Amino acid sequence: MIRGVGGGMAPVLRNLRRGFASSAMVADQMRAMAAQVPTEVSTMSNGMRVASEVRKGTDMVTVGVHLSTGTRFETPETNGAAHFLEHLIFKGSKKYSQGDIETKAENMGIQLNAYTAREQTVYFATAMKKDVPLVVDLLGDIILNSKLEKGAVERERDVILRELQEVNQQMDETVFDYLHEVAYQNTPLANTILGTPENIQTLTVDDLRNYTKKHYKPHRMVLAAAGAVDHNDLVKLSEKAFGSMEKETDPITPFDLCTKDPAYVTGSEVRVHNENMPGCHFAIAFESVGWTHPDSVAFVVLQSLLGNYNRSDGSAQWSNLRLPRSMALHADHCLSFSSFNTTYTDTGLFGVYCVAKPPFIHDAVTNITTELVRNVFKIEEAALERAKAKAKMNVLATLDGTQAIADEIGRQLHVYGRRMPMTEFFARVDEITTSSMKDIAEQYIYDREIAVAAMGPVWALPEYQWMRRRTYWNSY
Repeated sequence: MIRGVGGGMAPVLRNLRRGFASSAMVADQMRAMAAQVPTEVSTMSNGMRVASEVRKGTDMVTVGVHLSTGTRFETPETNGAAHFLEHLIFKGSKKYSQGDIETKAENMGIQLNAYTAREQTVYFATAMKKDVPLVVDLLGDIILNSKLEKGAVERERDVILRELQEVNQQMDETVFDYLHEVAYQNTPLANTILGTPENIQTLTVDDLRNYTKKHYKPHRMVLAAAGAVDHNDLVKLSEKAFGSMEKETDPITPFDLCTKDPAYVTGSEVRVHNENMPGCHFAIAFESVGWTHPDSVAFVVLQSLLGNYNRSDGSAQWSNLRLPRSMALHADHCLSFSSFNTTYTDTGLFGVYCVAKPPFIHDAVTNITTELVRNVFKIEEAALERAKAKAKMNVLATLDGTQAIADEIGRQLHVYGRRMPMTEFFARVDEITTSSMKDIAEQYIYDREIAVAAMGPVWALPEYQWMRRRTYWNSY
């Protein structure tokens, strides 16, 4: 058993007062860092990691099994398998029938759930401290001994197809699926999470079993818990529930798989015309970097520097951020926009998602591209300091709730191999200057390929080459 501790205080006091607009925000930062308790991490003999963080003032615990597997690790023939398994995993196992799972969860108030992403699958539960042994045992059995019966597979096809229809009615979800498809052409990141309708109809029990056999490996699993939890007890429970999994003699990590089959962004676009939609939903994205890249924190700050906007928020016209203020001054151009920073193992997408009405879509795109490229030439010191403060506060906001903490523990152990202390993140934010931020914008935005996805009355959206030319438009 290998054991370590992460997430404690670090000697960065010299940076505490940089990047904040007021002494009150500095005080909030210092209190939050002082309140961050260490994340205890142990590695089982088979390579599975167990991590926990005590949260005082609660009797609740969130326990989740985070698997470093998802849509990216599917083939075109098995696309949708990870999500299909998410639906089936609670349908019964060797020890617990579906009725047992539902009854125990209802009687004890246990909240069972799961989600699938492009590089991660998570099964988790929130329960009272006294019920943690049952939760760990339950998660272990449904993951290792799920029945995956043919009848359940057949019944679940229609459920997933209905879910696919519902997702397709959510414009932001659909646009981002199109964006991945066009940006990451001919790579697994182009796959949708739910899979194609054809695959949903044809995936077999053997396909699903083979997927779990290939990807549900102990070295790709983290059992993460946050709340009223005792780490030593959690490790013992994990050994009992997951100790039967054999250690891989030559473990292949997701990083190895991504290195072997890298994802890369292709400059291109997709437009889906629908005149019945009142506004055009579109996303403009540049390729960014992976989780462990030295520039990853800069993109977090750059996202805060661009900000977000919704026309229903009347205060946007007085925003300290240029892009929301510009959109608010021309409210007919834009209904809303949000900057996004989507990160994967070795790549990412950075850009703006916008909803605008014709015939003003052209103006909205002009504002967006102008502000993106402006960061190459001019960034005000005060604006950057506010963006850095906002980035820090967004991280602090993740401290609310045991589920969010457990989620962050599991994610960080997969992408960093450790739990990053807040002090380290804050110090990396503080190191960003106007000069370094302009360098980042020049390296990743100026005259770089873009991926564009749009739905709605797309006739009013500028042509692709016009938008591409705006990436090197210098008006400063």
